[in-house]
Amino acid sequence: MTEQRAFERLKERALKRIAGVGDGGWFFAQIADQVAEQRLARGLSQRQLAELTGTTQSAIARLERGGRPPRIDTLLRIGEALDCQLVVKLAPRDAS
Repeated sequence: MTEQRAFERLKERALKRIAGVGDGGWFFAQIADQVAEQRLARGLSQRQLAELTGTTQSAIARLERGGRPPRIDTLLRIGEALDCQLVVKLAPRDAS
């Protein structure tokens, strides 16, 4: 599968997960997509990223599918492996 096709599949999955916006699923979907995009941009396979972060290929696949929320320590290791900064912030909700 080409990188372009892989990216298109990621976008398709992201659009399908948008339906989970009300339950907070969007947050983890965003993280999953960003991990996959950064991994692909660096030409790494899921297995290679797993080796760099001390986890398994199946754990990376689950994270990228949005199968389960990742732990912060896992995200920190992934960020380090992908030469990315992990940014998490709390912001006040819009008054409605």
